[in-house]
Amino acid sequence: MTLAVDGSAAAAPVPQVRFDAAGLRIVPARHPWRIVGGAFALLVVFAVVNSVLGNPRWGWDVFAEWFFAEPVLVGLGRTLLLTVLGALFGFSIGALLALARLSGSAPLAAVSWTFVWIFRSIPLIVLLLILNNLGYLYETVSLGVPFTGWTFFSYPTTHLISPFMAAVLGLTLNQAAFSAEFIRGGLLAVDQGQHEAAAALGLPRRRQFSRIVLPQAMRAIIPTAFNDLIGLAKGTSNVYILALPELFYTVQVIYRRNLEVIPLLMVATVWYLVILTVLSVAQSQIERYYARGALRQRPPSIFDPLLRLLARKTVPAEAGTAGLAEPAAPAPLAWRRGGEIAIRSVSKSFGELKVLDDVSLTLPSGSVTAVIGPSGSGKSTLLRSINHLERLDRGAITLDGQLIGYRQEGELLYELNEREVLRRRVDVGMVFQNFNLFPHLTALENIVEAPINARGIARPEAEAAARDLLARVGLSDKVNAYPRQLSGGQQQRVAIARALALKPKALLFDEPTSALDPELVGEVLAVIKELAHSGATLVIVTHEIGFAREVADTVVFMDAGRIVEAGPPEKVLGAPEHPRTAEFLAKVL
Repeated sequence: MTLAVDGSAAAAPVPQVRFDAAGLRIVPARHPWRIVGGAFALLVVFAVVNSVLGNPRWGWDVFAEWFFAEPVLVGLGRTLLLTVLGALFGFSIGALLALARLSGSAPLAAVSWTFVWIFRSIPLIVLLLILNNLGYLYETVSLGVPFTGWTFFSYPTTHLISPFMAAVLGLTLNQAAFSAEFIRGGLLAVDQGQHEAAAALGLPRRRQFSRIVLPQAMRAIIPTAFNDLIGLAKGTSNVYILALPELFYTVQVIYRRNLEVIPLLMVATVWYLVILTVLSVAQSQIERYYARGALRQRPPSIFDPLLRLLARKTVPAEAGTAGLAEPAAPAPLAWRRGGEIAIRSVSKSFGELKVLDDVSLTLPSGSVTAVIGPSGSGKSTLLRSINHLERLDRGAITLDGQLIGYRQEGELLYELNEREVLRRRVDVGMVFQNFNLFPHLTALENIVEAPINARGIARPEAEAAARDLLARVGLSDKVNAYPRQLSGGQQQRVAIARALALKPKALLFDEPTSALDPELVGEVLAVIKELAHSGATLVIVTHEIGFAREVADTVVFMDAGRIVEAGPPEKVLGAPEHPRTAEFLAKVL
């Protein structure tokens, strides 16, 4: 035994084991309880299957006789038809109700909420009976001018609302009430930054919804929608109360005649299992489709083996080596003339909090302006006001003399309609603090979306420009990568390329490095430095004081919603005149 310096017994040295690592084989850890649990589960399954198939009282011969019988197939067809119609009309009405709830119209939202409240409250079987007896309440269904007695169309209610029509109406109204809520929930689940990024790119409102918002909402909507669809398929059995011969009612009629209750119920059960199995397979494939970009690796598909087999037969062996040549180094970035930004007496409040207080500033064409200041000083709000992501309370902001979100008539500014705002907004690119890339689109798709749909550029031209931009930011090998497959620095460089693709007159950067690890900051700042020498007008909200000193023509210090000091970096950062500026710099430098 050896003694340590303090007199205590020191631990014996651990002998070093020498081995040839290349010859080692890895043996995974064993989990015996998993094996025991799996064996028990298989035993239970075997016992259940043996009990069902081995018991003659189940009447499998009767089951086989009636499974493909014509009355059963006719009832099955009616069940499928009711399911399809109820889903089609129910989901369509539910989507409209969800949009009404989310609209800014209080009457629309109130009507939608009332509809959902009523039809979620009424049991389906009660609703079916009410609709089937609607002729008792209203003898005719008429179309005309209310309160005038003028009628263009009139028809007896009992002739119009047949049992089948009552079933379709009941299933539709019930489905619409429930689907409205999960569709609304899916739309609310999309991050607000995605809405802002799409708007900042100038994408038309319909395109924002169909291409950006809805595909992301579908990831939340699909599981619940299919759960509801499966419930609807089973819920068609409730229409037996109308004596409508769908699958369940048909089976009831048969077993009341031959008294073979269990075998006939098993006929209905197995057909429901077939329907729900098909729906489950469809659900898994649709969920997989909308999972693009949500995971680093998409979940496997049951059709993958077949697709791989087809790919081997159709793709030539030498195709895998095509197009692997290194891209040529991009030329230095040349830019269109930057626009002059004029900010005049701008004020903005959120409730009682005044975020911008009479701010005035002129940013010359091609200038680089760094906006610094403590958190909550109004820096980001000022930046978002330039491209009208925030509405002003007072004042005006122009780009080359043109208002972005307003038109002037005398002493009044009238806010433009959204289409006109989007058209003008494409001249002001924006890079967000949290990237706000569209997760379901690849890097290339993120960049080409706005040039094609906001600028009207042809896709081949837009894709060529996007590839060039990705090469400029050092990501030519990430063309088909999804944002979740990229590092933070790579995502921000894609976001910069996306803003550049519109060739705007001005570029706004909202703390572009604050969400990055220190090691990734440099790669993003390098891209912005290149832009600073390109002729673009840049406005950068940043906490990187050294970076502001290096690239900015003008540094603006803000505090409590006001511009405290503005001037060249050497003056504001080196010899500030205002005590508040000096106090702030003393804490951050």
